[in-house]
Amino acid sequence: MATDTVVRARVDERVKEEATVVLKSMGLSMTDAIQMMLIRVAEEGRLPFEPLVPSLETIAAAREAREGKLEIVTLGDLRAAIRADD
Repeated sequence: MATDTVVRARVDERVKEEATVVLKSMGLSMTDAIQMMLIRVAEEGRLPFEPLVPSLETIAAAREAREGKLEIVTLGDLRAAIRADD
């Protein structure tokens, strides 16, 4: 299949580096993987995977984590919480 256009995308550098390593181990380039995905989208009219749709609770938790508002929990705390639920 002839390629005659360029697709550009901005992604997190760490994600790009990790994906490149994984794809290389499969014998694929980033271009190969993107082409494969876009061919499937064009042919099937949908994404070739189920996209993650986070809940509002998950979005709020991720925001708090980015802002450093994490609750510190010890293993003892977790055990006590589990026992309290029994």
